[in-house]
Amino acid sequence: MSTRSPEVPKASSREWLGLAVLALPCLLYSMDLTVLNLAVPKLSAALQPTGSELLWIVDIYGFVLAGALIPMGVLGDRVGRRRLLMIGAAAFGCASVLAAFAPSVETLIAARALLGLAAATLAPSTLSLLRSMFLDPKQRTFAIGVWIASFSAGGTIGPLVGGVLLQFFWWGSVFLINVPVMMLLLVVGPRLLPEFRNPQAGRPDISSAAFCIVAILTVVYGIKRIAEHGADWAAAASIVAGLLIGVVFLRRQRHLAEPFVDLDLFRRPAFSAALMINIVGFFVAFGSFLLIAQYFQLVIGLSPLAAGLWSAPSGVAFVTGAMLTPRIVNHVRPSRLIAICFVIAAVGFGLLTQTGTEHDLAVVATAYVIFSIGLAPVFTLASDLIVSTAPPERAGAAAGISEMSSELGGALGIALLGSVVTLMYRGTMAGAVVGNLSGGAAEAARGTLAGALSVAEVLHEPLGAVLIHVSRSAFVEAFQAAALASTAIALIAAAATALFLDRRPQRSPDIPAISKETES
Repeated sequence: MSTRSPEVPKASSREWLGLAVLALPCLLYSMDLTVLNLAVPKLSAALQPTGSELLWIVDIYGFVLAGALIPMGVLGDRVGRRRLLMIGAAAFGCASVLAAFAPSVETLIAARALLGLAAATLAPSTLSLLRSMFLDPKQRTFAIGVWIASFSAGGTIGPLVGGVLLQFFWWGSVFLINVPVMMLLLVVGPRLLPEFRNPQAGRPDISSAAFCIVAILTVVYGIKRIAEHGADWAAAASIVAGLLIGVVFLRRQRHLAEPFVDLDLFRRPAFSAALMINIVGFFVAFGSFLLIAQYFQLVIGLSPLAAGLWSAPSGVAFVTGAMLTPRIVNHVRPSRLIAICFVIAAVGFGLLTQTGTEHDLAVVATAYVIFSIGLAPVFTLASDLIVSTAPPERAGAAAGISEMSSELGGALGIALLGSVVTLMYRGTMAGAVVGNLSGGAAEAARGTLAGALSVAEVLHEPLGAVLIHVSRSAFVEAFQAAALASTAIALIAAAATALFLDRRPQRSPDIPAISKETES
């Protein structure tokens, strides 16, 4: 365990007020990953996106965010962390207004991409500022705990606030909650947050940033094309092109004096293992979040507000699990605890496979709580392992990679599990009652459950009732298959963790001091 000189200064009231300020963008960061899930039914009715377009609307935020996290961290070293945070906050507010009043699917997708790019400035900037503002190790541990809790709180508050707004306003209102918070950050941030930059940081490599983002988005486009149109040459070419761009990106890092991604970190077994744990955990979590939100509203028929209220216990369970992790890890080895918690999560996902088309609200809510409380320690310990196994001079880069893996895993879960549901739903509906509908109505009913319910509203009985029953049954069948896949993935992750992550690495000393500038 590292020791610290008694001369290390304690944080003043300004730093503690600054911590409260930094919690604001972190809340919105995670709220924007969850609040849109509840708006999907209203959004689908208003803009009528296809199944593939709906997936793009939901997960392009996470993909752009994941691709831009490391480049934005490097840019913060160059221009200043507070300055980048202020620029990102302004951009986030403007993109939120654009998303709220988007007149078309294409505009909304573009606005969500801009939101992801702006959000990528928030996590690296806030974490870097915290590490520099709180020099005392105990105070910094508490501050980072608050930082992590703010993300969990955002995920819990998002469905509640979103449910209230959707109960009384149109779907775009869920984006406008970002605007006043970002305006507050822009007003008080320059007064309470000091400026930090690394004077030895090199010039950011724009080509690496572009390669990183393009590689991720190109691969995902291929996956989504398969879900929408089936496997074809265009989808295969897109996936192969994305992988090749990714190889170019990795090779480029080997020849840069200051690479975006230090590949030596991945030669550390514990680092790579923890990174994969983080990706797998977020993969099964976020894919399930979206599907459960749709299940609550479209299958059971809850209002957005009621769906948000029934989602709240899972958020409380997640915060509880994260807060209990430091105490439990004093008695159970991290690798063993991660394996146990993956098994607990698998129990929750397994329970989801028992859902039906109605009267299963308590089953779904209980399953939601179980896998949330199981995954919370997984995320906490994986993040700790990622940062602690990195050498001191690379701790900041490791934190950026940790955030990137979280967002990438979540976005992949939404894309792949969502694609599984889309494929199964379309396959079941293709041979069902939609064959008796007109061309446009049949295509809408085949595309999404929301589309089928919208068509059923204008149909005469008994065809409307039959379409509702068949489409809900098709969605539930696909939902159960996705839950079964999540169960299997969680169990495999538990076994792999128990076998290969057999000891906790020593905590790394603190990162070296960086220059501090206070701007008026």
